[in-house]
Amino acid sequence: MGTPKGELNLGGVRLVDRAVWVLAQAGCAEVIAVTRPGVDVAGARVVRNENPDQGMRSSLHLAVLAATELAADALAVLLVDTPGITADSAAAVITAWRPGRITVGSYAGRRAHPTVMSPQWWQRALALAGPDKGARALLAIERERVDEVAVDGDPTDLDTADDLAAWRTTRGACS
Repeated sequence: MGTPKGELNLGGVRLVDRAVWVLAQAGCAEVIAVTRPGVDVAGARVVRNENPDQGMRSSLHLAVLAATELAADALAVLLVDTPGITADSAAAVITAWRPGRITVGSYAGRRAHPTVMSPQWWQRALALAGPDKGARALLAIERERVDEVAVDGDPTDLDTADDLAAWRTTRGACS
Protein backbone atom coordinates (compact mmCIF):
# COMPACT_ATOMS: atom_id res chain seq x y z
CA MET A 1 0.00 0.00 0.00
CA GLY A 2 2.92 2.34 0.60
CA THR A 3 1.56 3.42 3.98
CA PRO A 4 0.22 1.60 7.04
CA LYS A 5 -3.36 0.54 6.28
CA GLY A 6 -4.77 1.90 9.52
CA GLU A 7 -3.58 5.37 8.52
CA LEU A 8 -5.42 5.29 5.18
CA ASN A 9 -8.23 7.78 4.98
CA LEU A 10 -11.65 7.12 3.46
CA GLY A 11 -14.16 9.94 3.55
CA GLY A 12 -12.16 11.90 6.10
CA VAL A 13 -11.83 8.99 8.55
CA ARG A 14 -8.75 6.82 9.10
CA LEU A 15 -9.43 3.12 8.72
CA VAL A 16 -8.24 2.46 12.29
CA ASP A 17 -10.68 5.03 13.67
CA ARG A 18 -13.50 3.52 11.64
CA ALA A 19 -12.74 0.01 12.92
CA VAL A 20 -12.69 1.24 16.54
CA TRP A 21 -16.02 3.02 15.99
CA VAL A 22 -17.58 -0.11 14.45
CA LEU A 23 -16.59 -2.29 17.41
CA ALA A 24 -17.67 0.31 19.98
CA GLN A 25 -21.04 0.71 18.25
CA ALA A 26 -21.34 -3.09 18.07
CA GLY A 27 -21.26 -3.25 21.86
CA CYS A 28 -17.66 -4.11 22.75
CA ALA A 29 -17.03 -3.08 26.35
CA GLU A 30 -13.44 -2.19 25.52
CA VAL A 31 -11.78 -1.84 22.13
CA ILE A 32 -8.10 -2.69 21.71
CA ALA A 33 -6.27 -1.05 18.81
CA VAL A 34 -2.87 -2.49 17.96
CA THR A 35 -0.88 0.25 16.25
CA ARG A 36 2.57 1.20 15.11
CA PRO A 37 4.58 3.45 17.41
CA GLY A 38 3.40 7.05 17.19
CA VAL A 39 -0.16 6.25 16.12
CA ASP A 40 -2.82 7.30 18.61
CA VAL A 41 -6.44 6.23 18.44
CA ALA A 42 -9.25 7.85 20.40
CA GLY A 43 -11.76 5.55 22.08
CA ALA A 44 -9.47 2.53 22.28
CA ARG A 45 -6.90 0.93 24.52
CA VAL A 46 -3.84 1.39 22.33
CA VAL A 47 -1.26 -1.38 22.28
CA ARG A 48 1.96 -0.66 20.42
CA ASN A 49 3.40 -3.17 18.00
CA GLU A 50 7.08 -2.28 17.91
CA ASN A 51 7.63 -4.72 15.02
CA PRO A 52 4.58 -4.43 12.73
CA ASP A 53 6.59 -5.58 9.72
CA GLN A 54 6.58 -9.07 11.25
CA GLY A 55 3.04 -9.44 9.93
CA MET A 56 -0.53 -9.62 11.12
CA ARG A 57 0.21 -12.45 13.56
CA SER A 58 2.43 -10.16 15.64
CA SER A 59 -0.41 -7.66 16.07
CA LEU A 60 -2.93 -10.40 16.81
CA HIS A 61 -0.58 -11.79 19.47
CA LEU A 62 -0.49 -8.39 21.20
CA ALA A 63 -4.29 -8.06 21.05
CA VAL A 64 -4.69 -11.51 22.62
CA LEU A 65 -2.25 -10.61 25.40
CA ALA A 66 -4.19 -7.40 26.09
CA ALA A 67 -7.53 -9.24 26.14
CA THR A 68 -6.06 -11.83 28.51
CA GLU A 69 -4.80 -9.07 30.83
CA LEU A 70 -8.29 -7.56 30.82
CA ALA A 71 -9.72 -10.98 31.74
CA ALA A 72 -12.01 -10.70 28.71
CA ASP A 73 -14.38 -13.58 28.05
CA ALA A 74 -14.08 -13.04 24.32
CA LEU A 75 -12.06 -11.11 21.76
CA ALA A 76 -13.74 -9.90 18.57
CA VAL A 77 -11.19 -9.23 15.85
CA LEU A 78 -11.95 -6.80 13.05
CA LEU A 79 -9.27 -5.88 10.56
CA VAL A 80 -8.86 -2.19 9.70
CA ASP A 81 -8.75 -2.92 5.97
CA THR A 82 -12.38 -4.09 5.78
CA PRO A 83 -14.34 -0.82 5.72
CA GLY A 84 -17.49 -2.43 4.33
CA ILE A 85 -18.21 -4.28 7.58
CA THR A 86 -20.86 -2.37 9.46
CA ALA A 87 -21.51 -1.92 13.17
CA ASP A 88 -24.81 -3.80 12.77
CA SER A 89 -23.01 -6.76 11.20
CA ALA A 90 -20.34 -6.75 13.88
CA ALA A 91 -23.01 -6.55 16.60
CA ALA A 92 -24.85 -9.56 15.18
CA VAL A 93 -21.67 -11.66 15.22
CA ILE A 94 -20.62 -10.48 18.69
CA THR A 95 -24.08 -11.08 20.14
CA ALA A 96 -24.20 -14.60 18.69
CA TRP A 97 -20.93 -15.70 20.35
CA ARG A 98 -21.18 -18.29 23.12
CA PRO A 99 -18.40 -19.56 25.44
CA GLY A 100 -16.50 -22.49 23.96
CA ARG A 101 -17.55 -21.48 20.45
CA ILE A 102 -15.93 -19.60 17.57
CA THR A 103 -18.22 -17.15 15.81
CA VAL A 104 -17.55 -15.58 12.41
CA GLY A 105 -19.42 -13.27 10.10
CA SER A 106 -20.67 -14.79 6.87
CA TYR A 107 -21.33 -12.48 3.94
CA ALA A 108 -23.36 -14.29 1.26
CA GLY A 109 -21.65 -17.52 2.32
CA ARG A 110 -18.15 -16.01 2.53
CA ARG A 111 -16.53 -16.15 5.97
CA ALA A 112 -14.99 -12.90 7.13
CA HIS A 113 -14.62 -10.66 10.16
CA PRO A 114 -15.37 -10.11 12.84
CA THR A 115 -14.18 -13.37 14.31
CA VAL A 116 -15.05 -13.88 17.98
CA MET A 117 -13.63 -16.41 20.40
CA SER A 118 -12.11 -16.60 23.86
CA PRO A 119 -8.52 -15.41 24.32
CA GLN A 120 -7.60 -19.04 25.01
CA TRP A 121 -8.93 -20.08 21.58
CA TRP A 122 -7.07 -17.14 20.02
CA GLN A 123 -3.88 -18.45 21.66
CA ARG A 124 -4.49 -21.82 19.98
CA ALA A 125 -5.06 -20.01 16.67
CA LEU A 126 -1.76 -18.17 17.08
CA ALA A 127 0.08 -21.42 17.73
CA LEU A 128 -1.11 -22.64 14.32
CA ALA A 129 -0.75 -19.37 12.40
CA GLY A 130 2.04 -18.33 10.06
CA PRO A 131 3.63 -14.85 10.25
CA ASP A 132 0.89 -13.06 8.33
CA LYS A 133 -2.01 -15.32 9.21
CA GLY A 134 -4.78 -15.33 11.78
CA ALA A 135 -7.34 -17.96 12.70
CA ARG A 136 -7.83 -19.84 9.40
CA ALA A 137 -5.91 -22.96 10.43
CA LEU A 138 -7.81 -23.20 13.72
CA LEU A 139 -11.14 -22.69 11.95
CA ALA A 140 -10.31 -25.57 9.61
CA ILE A 141 -9.38 -27.90 12.48
CA GLU A 142 -12.25 -26.91 14.79
CA ARG A 143 -15.07 -26.87 12.21
CA GLU A 144 -17.62 -28.26 14.67
CA ARG A 145 -17.05 -25.30 17.02
CA VAL A 146 -17.52 -22.63 14.34
CA ASP A 147 -20.81 -20.76 14.16
CA GLU A 148 -21.31 -18.68 11.03
CA VAL A 149 -23.63 -15.71 11.39
CA ALA A 150 -25.16 -14.48 8.14
CA VAL A 151 -24.81 -10.70 8.00
CA ASP A 152 -25.04 -7.89 5.48
CA GLY A 153 -22.08 -5.79 4.44
CA ASP A 154 -19.01 -6.03 2.28
CA PRO A 155 -16.05 -7.96 3.69
CA THR A 156 -13.66 -6.89 0.92
CA ASP A 157 -10.07 -6.50 2.12
CA LEU A 158 -8.18 -3.46 0.91
CA ASP A 159 -4.80 -5.15 0.52
CA THR A 160 -3.29 -3.24 -2.40
CA ALA A 161 -3.36 0.24 -3.90
CA ASP A 162 -5.50 -1.22 -6.70
CA ASP A 163 -8.00 -2.53 -4.13
CA LEU A 164 -8.21 0.93 -2.57
CA ALA A 165 -8.66 2.61 -5.97
CA ALA A 166 -11.40 0.12 -6.92
CA TRP A 167 -13.16 0.72 -3.57
CA ARG A 168 -13.11 4.47 -4.11
CA THR A 169 -14.34 4.09 -7.68
CA THR A 170 -17.24 1.75 -6.89
CA ARG A 171 -18.24 2.99 -3.45
CA GLY A 172 -17.02 6.55 -3.27
CA ALA A 173 -14.75 7.91 -0.60
CA CYS A 174 -16.49 6.10 2.26
CA SER A 175 -18.71 3.12 2.84
